[in-house]
Amino acid sequence: MPTVAEIMERDPVTVRPEDTVEALLRTLREHELPGVPVVNGGGRCIGIVTESDLVLRDEEEDLRLPLHIDLFGGTIFLGPVKRFEDRLKKAIAATVEDMMTRDPIVVAPDTDVHEAARLIAEHRHNRLPVVEHGRLVGVVTRLDVLEAIVAAE
Repeated sequence: MPTVAEIMERDPVTVRPEDTVEALLRTLREHELPGVPVVNGGGRCIGIVTESDLVLRDEEEDLRLPLHIDLFGGTIFLGPVKRFEDRLKKAIAATVEDMMTRDPIVVAPDTDVHEAARLIAEHRHNRLPVVEHGRLVGVVTRLDVLEAIVAAE
């Protein structure tokens, strides 16, 4: 069975954390990509931005405040506020860093294609950054993995 290194896209399109959301959208559109890795100045993969980071997918992900009670001039939230804060931050994001998913699921170049397929299916991702010693060296997609598995059988 082949490894990720044999099927990955080398030299993938990336964005930087300080890039604007407008520049990110332009990059996605120009390259017709559903997502891109975010790399810092040293080439380390520090995040990923996908289409799901760009849109509020359903009514449950709108920006309504969590259930709360106003009591004696203060507000008591009846549930966690973190998810609301995260969605609000992404909704008003000005930079890639504001909206990226930090610490993405990644694979190493020597990862077996079946393991990459398992990770893609388990985490419902369409693409995985490929890193070596923390530095981005490629991207492997769901289609790359499926083609490799079919070709090997």
